[in-house]
Amino acid sequence: MARTKTGGGRPEPPADRDAAAHARAVAAASGSSFYWAMRLAPRRRRRAMYAIYAFCREVDDIADGAGAESEKRRLLDRWRTEIEELCRGGRPTGLTARALRAPVAEFGLRREDFLAVIDGVAMDVGPARPAPPLAELELYCRRVAGAVGLLAVRALGAVSPRAEDFALALGTALQLTNILRDLREDAARGRLYLPGELLAEAGIEAVSPQAVLAHPELPGVCTALARMARARFGEAAAVLAECPDRPLRPAVAMMVNYLRLLDRLERRGWRRLDEPVGVSRTMRLWLAFRYGVLSGPCGRPAAAG
Repeated sequence: MARTKTGGGRPEPPADRDAAAHARAVAAASGSSFYWAMRLAPRRRRRAMYAIYAFCREVDDIADGAGAESEKRRLLDRWRTEIEELCRGGRPTGLTARALRAPVAEFGLRREDFLAVIDGVAMDVGPARPAPPLAELELYCRRVAGAVGLLAVRALGAVSPRAEDFALALGTALQLTNILRDLREDAARGRLYLPGELLAEAGIEAVSPQAVLAHPELPGVCTALARMARARFGEAAAVLAECPDRPLRPAVAMMVNYLRLLDRLERRGWRRLDEPVGVSRTMRLWLAFRYGVLSGPCGRPAAAG
């Protein structure tokens, strides 16, 4: 049977094709706006993005699962072993790890970025620590989102230092927006990512997630965090002007998508948290078309609307 060629010209084993198909299925089944953005990349880079997404989904599911803390830490440690094997050119055992094998070799995806994601996810394992200090929240965002961005820009072919600055700023902006979107869902898990300093400034002494969400001063805290998110979006947009834009089109589509999400969260307000907010599938398809087909120079996101 003929075997598909990889980017380096070597035959791709059937097991690797199966692993790549698995990663794509994980991304497609998510229903995430990330999937629509990933589809803008060229084929080999798109496959790398699917594998990165499947990795993030798998380690995140470990932290969010119902297992004991000891079991979650064991599973995360197993992933650390898989990453070490991957990055020294070995053959990992898991399906998702095998999907990463070709992207790691072809695009130079870095061991430290994968491990940073795992370290960030590990911060959610064990007893919840509501209302973290701002420095801890920034570290969490740097790990669970910024490190993902660093993997993504390398997979997309943007490897300059400024592209990495863009990835870190955008990753933090996306994660802060996710925190604002998921306040109710996180509280149900005993989690509250609103930083303690903002709660103290608003005069909120409670740290119980449900008590904080019911507090009359919550809107001021959320507004302050939304300002922080917008500042990071602004940093990312400023850096983007210095980066070659074609490789980063999927990231730009995500940026515009999340700016629209933040707009809608702010229009809804912070008292009706049970009212879901998102960006429609039609809008996601339009963004995919806009940044995949219509752009000449990359259509810098000057504003959301």
